[in-house]
Amino acid sequence: EELFIEQATLLRKHGAAVVVMAFDEQGQAATESEKIRICKRSYDILVNKVHFPPEDIIFDPNVLTIGTGMEEHANYGVDFINAVKKIKEMCPYAKISGGISNLSFGFRGVTKIRESIHAIFLQHAIMESGMDMGIVNANELLAADEVEPDLRQICEELVMNSNPEATENMLAATQRERKRLEQLKKGGGVAQKEKSWRDLPIKERLTHSLVNGISQHIDGDVEECRNAFDKPLEVIEGPLMDGMNVVGDLFGSGKMFLPQVIKSARVMKKAVAYLLPFMEEEKRRVLIEKGLDPDSADQDSDSQYAGKVLMATVKGDVHDIGKNIVGVVLGCNNFKVYDIGVMVTCEVIIEKALEYGVDIVGLSGLITPSLDEMVDVAKQFQIRGLKQPILIGGATTSKTHTAVKIAPNYFNPEHPVIHVLDASRAVTVVQSLLSGENKEEYVEDISEEYEEIREDYYAGLEDRNYLSFQAAKENKKVIDFDAIPVAPKPRIELGSHKCAPCPLEDILDYVDWNPFFQTWELRGKYPNRGYPKIFNDERVGNEARKLFDDAQEMIKKIIQDKSLWLDGVTGIFAANRSPCGEDVIVYEDNTRTKRKATLCMLRQQAEKEHDGPHLSQADFIAPEGHEDYIGLFAVACHGATDLAQKYENDNDDYNKILVQSLADRFVEAYAEKLHRDIRVELWGYAKDEKLEKEELLKIKYDGIRPAPGYPSQPDHTEKHTYWDLMDAEQLAGIKLSEHLSMIPASSVSALVFAHKESEYFAVGPITKEQVGDYARRKGKSVEEMERWLGPILSYH
Repeated sequence: EELFIEQATLLRKHGAAVVVMAFDEQGQAATESEKIRICKRSYDILVNKVHFPPEDIIFDPNVLTIGTGMEEHANYGVDFINAVKKIKEMCPYAKISGGISNLSFGFRGVTKIRESIHAIFLQHAIMESGMDMGIVNANELLAADEVEPDLRQICEELVMNSNPEATENMLAATQRERKRLEQLKKGGGVAQKEKSWRDLPIKERLTHSLVNGISQHIDGDVEECRNAFDKPLEVIEGPLMDGMNVVGDLFGSGKMFLPQVIKSARVMKKAVAYLLPFMEEEKRRVLIEKGLDPDSADQDSDSQYAGKVLMATVKGDVHDIGKNIVGVVLGCNNFKVYDIGVMVTCEVIIEKALEYGVDIVGLSGLITPSLDEMVDVAKQFQIRGLKQPILIGGATTSKTHTAVKIAPNYFNPEHPVIHVLDASRAVTVVQSLLSGENKEEYVEDISEEYEEIREDYYAGLEDRNYLSFQAAKENKKVIDFDAIPVAPKPRIELGSHKCAPCPLEDILDYVDWNPFFQTWELRGKYPNRGYPKIFNDERVGNEARKLFDDAQEMIKKIIQDKSLWLDGVTGIFAANRSPCGEDVIVYEDNTRTKRKATLCMLRQQAEKEHDGPHLSQADFIAPEGHEDYIGLFAVACHGATDLAQKYENDNDDYNKILVQSLADRFVEAYAEKLHRDIRVELWGYAKDEKLEKEELLKIKYDGIRPAPGYPSQPDHTEKHTYWDLMDAEQLAGIKLSEHLSMIPASSVSALVFAHKESEYFAVGPITKEQVGDYARRKGKSVEEMERWLGPILSYH
């Protein structure tokens, strides 16, 4: 135990998660009780003595071999499955893993048999007991419903030890499979005529089209189906929704991926669009027969949907790719989605929620000011007496922020506030909230989890220590600007400049495709996590390749018709660190006699385990007496909003989201290229740089380009100064919203530091003392700066 504690302490120091095997001084845990006892003992030591984060503990309670013919081995599968459930209950937040191949070791050499046993075992361990992860052969992994019915029954009996003859029955099945394989090797297989899916009955053809995203035959198939029903609405409520239910089930079980689901939605929308004129005609006929005026009746009945969800990107924020994806996925599961757009005020959100009578409201945002806006929306929902649950999503949102900042303003058993990590989770959350019998238990579980998060958060604030602001300043990073000189005078004239036209073709080599696949929720497993290795991934590789090929075709079309274009502005200015050491003074010219602007910086204050400095970006600029400089730029990809709208008008969500995700990649690539141009040509402080794309993405160059709103510079209000210095709106057409989100959404801005000693870092939590000093230097009130800096305040 002493060595266990010593090693665990070292691992915690390095921030590592741990896999804990169920072994102790007596050996390997085999039975259910032994597995539980050893894992609980390990958990108590790790959490209570070592103070190890419980969410970083992964237990492996030993998957052992069944089907050996030895009676003492027969219950090993049941022991593991039962132990998983109890360990999860007794060890909160811990994860469970296991090496699955051990289970069927006795049947090695017969892949079909082994993988069938694994499929049934995993079905129980995951769905019933909550197993989180496992070591499997992904190439041959089966779902339980893919196992042949007769073999499935034998596997079920073997895994669950429910038939004394299970091992004998499995051996017989294994012999039959071996004989079949031998016959195939000898050429004894029976050739079968391949059937086309177009030969299937009409309902199955519609399901096939929806699952596979095939729109080629949809109008003809829908027409054929319409003629088989009394009313066109019955086609939607019947075969089309049946097909979409299949899509939803496959996506929910991980057998379909986001790009496929969005293609399915495109087919569904085209089918509904074909039926709409017939439905309108049918509706008018029925109303006339009833003696009613068809022109005054409700044209937007939504009674056939499973539920109604309002979705909005909050005030001041223009980002909506994630929201669009969630909307499509919910639509695929028969939820009516009212997407009311971006930069939506709280008043409009409330107004539309009441007007549409929605069941749930979803709030989205990407920039940090959106977090406070979501808090305000929750407060107003409470004041106005709304009853709809609120879902929170977006890149800067988190479960912790939702639990600590938003939920206390509105959460109760009737209308909880829930953070949704990504599109794949949205359907489950919405279904749980609209399920009369399951909602109470689901919300109670969320409430308990959020209460624990709040307790941990506030305990963490109390436990963490901070230097006084003065002490942090005294521990700044000290650069010897005589020994390591500042960058040379820029080659271009000081001041701001509109960037030269940059065709899309010129930035394609700079595109980082990894975030593109992340947007589409395609994630390869090691060693195939990143681009281009993701194409080799057994699970998502094929779909990733299809998506990538579609993106290449879209790029060709965009370049040909010039529907998207790049614009930008850059500026390089004479600059020095301020006398107080916390800001950067920007001068009108190189005489450095007249101040043009002040860039205010923030400094780290949290105590560190090592002796490193408490960093501020001001540390990277030389004080007076040195001729130092600072750069800025802002770039945008224009046209994406209009092109996305065009595809939306054509009921084509897939290409709409493809355009938006490509626009984000284009502008990031342009930022990468422009930063290189600044280093090598415009400023020229690294004129001999010759780095490959992979080296650029790994930041092997000199200097940094921190962006406002990110960890090194978390204050969005500095954008006002950037925009004034560069004249960014006039020269590049990039506007700032009320909450300082850049418009268009596919925009990037940054400072450029040239010194070799400059580095990326996270400011982290700061104290009220620094907030007050920062507000004074900016000429703002403490209250206003607290609002903008809310996510990094060390106090409540």
